[in-house]
Amino acid sequence: MSEFTIDDLALLLSECDGEDEIPDLKGQMADVSFEELGYDSLVLFNVISKVKRRRRIKLADNVAANAVTPRDLLKVINEAR
Repeated sequence: MSEFTIDDLALLLSECDGEDEIPDLKGQMADVSFEELGYDSLVLFNVISKVKRRRRIKLADNVAANAVTPRDLLKVINEAR
């Protein structure tokens, strides 16, 4: 399976947040907390649910709580089987 990228995550965040604009998460922005970026737990829950379905992977129930930044979430997603 191909790597889940920062661009993939940005697109899903935009889709789940109902925004037309896709966030720029590259560079240092990948290390800014989702909270500081303006994403609440409901958006993260929706992103994680879509990733699990689309990629057919299992993720722990506490992923949203432990993946504080986009980079954290990418790591968890790309390490999942």
